[in-house]
Amino acid sequence: MSQTPTEVPVDGVLDLHTFLPREVKDLIPEYLAACRQREILEVRVIHGKGIGALRRQVHAILGRLPEVDSFRLADESAGGWGATLVTLRPAEQSKSGRAK
Repeated sequence: MSQTPTEVPVDGVLDLHTFLPREVKDLIPEYLAACRQREILEVRVIHGKGIGALRRQVHAILGRLPEVDSFRLADESAGGWGATLVTLRPAEQSKSGRAK
């Protein structure tokens, strides 16, 4: 049985509650790329609190992406440890900070 793709609005907030863990590996880089194309450089990824498995997966993915400048857990007003705030590099910059 095939599943129809879920349309995700690119607005700087990615809520992972409606996705399967196996979908996250591809979803996060694709979503962040779409944000950069729209010049959205501050993104909130909502992974929930739970036991922390999804949070660790998200952080591992973010740590490997050259377009990610930094990431940190959100403060209480933005979801606390149930969300991660991501700062992206502008699309025209490489990891070294030089223009492409």
